Amino acid sequence: MENTNGSNVVLVHGGFVDGSGWEDVHNILTRDGHHVSIVQNPTVSLADDVQATRRVIDAQDGPVILVGHSYGGVVITEAGNDPKVTKLVYIAAFAPDTGESVASLIKDPPPDAPVPPILASQDGYLLLDNAKFHDSFAADVDDEKAAFMADSQVPWGVAALSGSIDQPAWKTKPSWYLVTTEDKMIPPPAQRFMSKRAGATVTEVSGSHAIYMSQPTAVAALIERAARG
Repeated sequence: MENTNGSNVVLVHGGFVDGSGWEDVHNILTRDGHHVSIVQNPTVSLADDVQATRRVIDAQDGPVILVGHSYGGVVITEAGNDPKVTKLVYIAAFAPDTGESVASLIKDPPPDAPVPPILASQDGYLLLDNAKFHDSFAADVDDEKAAFMADSQVPWGVAALSGSIDQPAWKTKPSWYLVTTEDKMIPPPAQRFMSKRAGATVTEVSGSHAIYMSQPTAVAALIERAARG
């Protein structure tokens, strides 16, 4: 689709959720004249998710701003090497270096870090404990919506967590990063470390891991800052 005014923005979701959580961010950006596409990555393997993202990138007419939340940051770090992608935006996301994966980044948490309530693997897939989902993933999302998110979780493939990066796109492309200071899934110090290492332009917001749902205006504002940058 040709886009003459705003930017082409491609949004990539993380584990345990699907792309519908981007609805409010989508609506803000669309209203402001951007062309927004949302990847429904299956979160079974990193290779499949990168391919799903590349299909959406390929469909864009012109340069792309690629946005990833949480595990979506791993996906955009690899898929962002596509020549159409000019900018990367990380929303409370993993930004791995060469050879790193979610599994390697989370294996040695600091003693005081919150522990995400991930249940034991079932048939190669992970889920969060329903009873703890609201507090850990979406503390500032309203009760009803958080309950729905917990009940509609997308099982996250263990293989996706071990998928490692060949070439980090942030080494060659400018990046922006939204640090969520109340995050109980990816500790804020880890977010600061990864964003600094990537040389990203950083904004910090007080919010939960589900910041893209609880504070879509702040998330859209950073994406638009990247569009202007």
